[in-house]
Amino acid sequence: MTRKKILGSHVKRLMSGVSDHGRKHLTEVETDLIQTRLLLEEAIDKLSFNFMAIHQAVAGEQPTIQKLLDGADITAEQRTQLEALPSQVGGYVNAAVVSLQFQDMTSQLIDRTLKRVTGLREFLGTLGEHGAEMVPESDNEQIVELLGKVSMALAIQSLELRSVLRKAVHQQHMESGDIELF
Repeated sequence: MTRKKILGSHVKRLMSGVSDHGRKHLTEVETDLIQTRLLLEEAIDKLSFNFMAIHQAVAGEQPTIQKLLDGADITAEQRTQLEALPSQVGGYVNAAVVSLQFQDMTSQLIDRTLKRVTGLREFLGTLGEHGAEMVPESDNEQIVELLGKVSMALAIQSLELRSVLRKAVHQQHMESGDIELF
């Protein structure tokens, strides 16, 4: 193989590797952000539902409470409903707290996304650092050697980043049970 073909092969492999690495990580960043948005939407919907349910439960008993405040008697059914109010409100509050725990999963997704972005920035920084070593006067052997070092450094960084990132997001000890998403 001629030096020109060897050089061309190294450049092609390097450019292809940088492109593949960048696309993969940006696709994962996009996926993590979409999953984060879905988690937040679900949590907000559940919070809204539970807060409205608390409001409706309390508002539904307001006439009975007003009767008591006015010194009037209430029926046995009204007394039973009023006595059940703390338990009913407690259930809605617990459900709202469970919804708030989705924050842990979204934090994990955001942390993972930031690691990907940081890893991609370091990856591109490595490419820039090694690229600065290449001078126009470099001969083919120096260029081939430099491209080999760059490819090796980028491959190592890519593997290190992949090993740091977990794919699943976990939430434990929620009332609804352990959850693993994605």
